[in-house]
Amino acid sequence: MVQPRFVRPTPSSPSSGAGEPNSSNLYAANCGPAVGLSHDAIAAAFCAFGEVNGVYPADESGVRVIVSFADPFSAKSALEALSGRPCPDLGGRTLHIRYSLLQLPSQTQVNECVPVSLSSSDLNIPGLFLLPDFVNAEEEKQLLAAVDTQPWIGLAKRRVQHYGYEFCYGTRNVDTKNHLGELPPFVSPVLERISLFPNLDYDPASLKLDQLTVNEYPSGVGLSPHIDTHSAFEDCIFSLSLAGPCIMEFRRYSASTWKVASTTTDEEEKPDTSTCIKKALYLPPRSMLLLSGEARYAWNHYIPHHKIDKVKDKVIRRSPRRVSFTLRKVRNHPCRCEFPQYCDSQQQT
Repeated sequence: MVQPRFVRPTPSSPSSGAGEPNSSNLYAANCGPAVGLSHDAIAAAFCAFGEVNGVYPADESGVRVIVSFADPFSAKSALEALSGRPCPDLGGRTLHIRYSLLQLPSQTQVNECVPVSLSSSDLNIPGLFLLPDFVNAEEEKQLLAAVDTQPWIGLAKRRVQHYGYEFCYGTRNVDTKNHLGELPPFVSPVLERISLFPNLDYDPASLKLDQLTVNEYPSGVGLSPHIDTHSAFEDCIFSLSLAGPCIMEFRRYSASTWKVASTTTDEEEKPDTSTCIKKALYLPPRSMLLLSGEARYAWNHYIPHHKIDKVKDKVIRRSPRRVSFTLRKVRNHPCRCEFPQYCDSQQQT
């Protein structure tokens, strides 16, 4: 079953402010499975205001949901009664609620017209490099077997593992005071090979990678557009694809949308795409992607939520499972990159 997708109303939408609503869907933050509140419990709390058709994850954080009512007036009653106030039926948590609009299926095919390249050099994005066959088939098998012996953390649509430091999806950052230990031995061969990666002309200290997130994507599950938080990680971000291929799209938004573009979730903020540049790259299994410089700091990266991708003249079906190893160096000082319009460190000063 395909899960519905939702978007934030535009300022001109009648459902974005006061008055008669035209949406029966609400985006509610500060509640969800990650804080011990099941979707059933959330539905039970909201059904006091009218019939609830369903509760859906708004993103992968586990702390934001979409509550879908049968009619817009029930949604309005719930928003007025609960937003910004502690909810006794949800553990006394204060909810932050706004309207949300259902996104039609035809509106979700955003990358249909984006041509897909096979080589990173074709995209002409400074700092973007793709190295095919970074590991061989036997090494891929060993890496997958190693992670499958470790416990997984379930998110809304995928599973993850964290090593070194836990990545917090609610804040898009890491707690540098909570060190989980050294990176696991099974990733040591990958780290050694990274040191031989071509095009590396960076401070050696920034290449002492100390954070690993392993992601498992079922078929059809992608990743919402985002820039890895500047203040969280150093310049180089490496991503190893295992078990299956995918398309990664890169988007460069106008400077005025840095917050929106960097924090977009499945309940998308819909920044102005008239000033958005889109490029796409095919990531084959066993390839290593490097995001650095402009590619890391200024371009959103995004994996479309598709089961089938079109690459050149071929139609490629995604495998039942894709696993990625994302390796980064945690930053312990403010970011001073050359892209302040996208930088949380420099926007806060």
